[in-house]
Amino acid sequence: MNKTAQLNIRIYQMNALVGDLEGNCTKLLTQIKQAQAAGADLFIAPELALCGYPPEDLLLRDDFYCQVEQQLQRLQEITGIALLIGCPYREGSVNYNSVVLLQDGQMVERYNKMLLPNYGVFDECRYFTPGTHSLVVEIKGVKCGIVICEDIWGPLPVAKAALQGAELILSINASPFSVDKFASRLQVARTRVQETGLALVYVNLVGGQDEIVFDGASFALNSAGELQFLAPAFVEGSYTLSFINGTFPSTALIPYPAKLEAIYQALVLALRDYINKSGCNKVVLGLSGGIDSALTLALAVDALGAAKIHALMMQSPYTADISIADSREMVQQLSVSYDEVAIKPLMDAFNNSLAPVFMADVEDAAGNMAKQITAENLQARIRGTLLMALANQYAAFVLTTGNKSELSTGYCTLYGDMVGAFAVLKDVSKTLVYELANWRNKVSQVIPERIITRPPSAELRPDQCDQDSLPEYAILDAILEALVEQGASVAEIIALGYPENVVKKVAGLLQHNEYKRRQAAVGPKITSTAFARDWRYPIINKFKL
Repeated sequence: MNKTAQLNIRIYQMNALVGDLEGNCTKLLTQIKQAQAAGADLFIAPELALCGYPPEDLLLRDDFYCQVEQQLQRLQEITGIALLIGCPYREGSVNYNSVVLLQDGQMVERYNKMLLPNYGVFDECRYFTPGTHSLVVEIKGVKCGIVICEDIWGPLPVAKAALQGAELILSINASPFSVDKFASRLQVARTRVQETGLALVYVNLVGGQDEIVFDGASFALNSAGELQFLAPAFVEGSYTLSFINGTFPSTALIPYPAKLEAIYQALVLALRDYINKSGCNKVVLGLSGGIDSALTLALAVDALGAAKIHALMMQSPYTADISIADSREMVQQLSVSYDEVAIKPLMDAFNNSLAPVFMADVEDAAGNMAKQITAENLQARIRGTLLMALANQYAAFVLTTGNKSELSTGYCTLYGDMVGAFAVLKDVSKTLVYELANWRNKVSQVIPERIITRPPSAELRPDQCDQDSLPEYAILDAILEALVEQGASVAEIIALGYPENVVKKVAGLLQHNEYKRRQAAVGPKITSTAFARDWRYPIINKFKL
């Protein structure tokens, strides 16, 4: 490396829209012009920036690659700056996850991702062939080794670039958010730096895409593994770095958010992008006076603004007066459009219509229990129907308000409280719901305190409490975390000291309710194992956990 070499790098922490090749390219062109105005020598966009991540089976279409080529031609018209752009690339009949180097009006080089992840939310072996060759290119006197995302999670690709003479590693990424993922990401990057002695620039995607949310938080490490630059998490933006004499001048760092703030920001971003990228202008949700719908409303207002939200209280004879009062207080506090509809007339109509075919002659305990559950589910389904009617009326999406604990155990009603387009709390346990509600109230008081402190209830029968049917949430969520996220067996969890009958009950509920989860609304992943791409259990399944 030339001892006086200075490479000015413009990184674009991009929020791409999957499949919008023309729109993504236009965004890139706008940012490239700004990079040129800022005096950048090199512009870097994230993994698959041109098409968004993950494009899934779009990658199997011939016409998709034709459009990729058309947009690459637009980018090749840029001169006076080197461009590293992540994109899918087809060579003959083989597809690659690639990054192209465009310079002086032509494609100078292409690097194909070597390590293809095929776990969790990733399914890249379905679409891509792994690359076999490293790439080191000299830009403004600096030899840059190029890698893509998973390539830094193993030692070989970066080591190959180092052996080829790289002086700086440039990593483009689409690394999703989950709790503590940033710390793991940073440690992996530091390990590669320690192995090679090379500084590293890490450019990450940001934004929500279906159930995945990308947190950005792009960064740069010097050759000692010290953090020299950190982009804000959960925010799209462009940033200029200067690589001078083998290092980056230090800048003031905005720390990555603490756990609860990071989760809350991830949920807000996922909800905002799901709604806005879908082209929807309004959402509706059922507000019950309970903690889950209250937190969902707070998230919705923070994500979309009050003007896009309509809340509906659908009180039954079992709805407590304080539930109505607390709901009114919250919508007034947030200036949200709000209505109340009594569902007793509809309950009576359903009961009258079904009376001839209900179990009128059954008087034993099992029959009474069946009638009770039927009545409770009817209330939930009446409410679901009303919400969907409201959504149709306003051309809106329904926000589902259920949480991960309920979805795990089936404590939710198909075609009732499970209806909706997006379930923002789908991967949030009940105990975490309370933690997030308390955290949000510390920012500003938006959730009435009584909603947080009162015992949780579905209010589908007199004096009902969640713990009539479920273990205490602290115990339930600990068992569920062991079963779902850690993959522990029933015997292993019992050995930790949890009551055998409780563990077996929870495991049975988890296994029995797979059919419900398959029909649940999509929602953002925040844990290591969400009920989506990274949870693929058969519905009909006799294996005992």
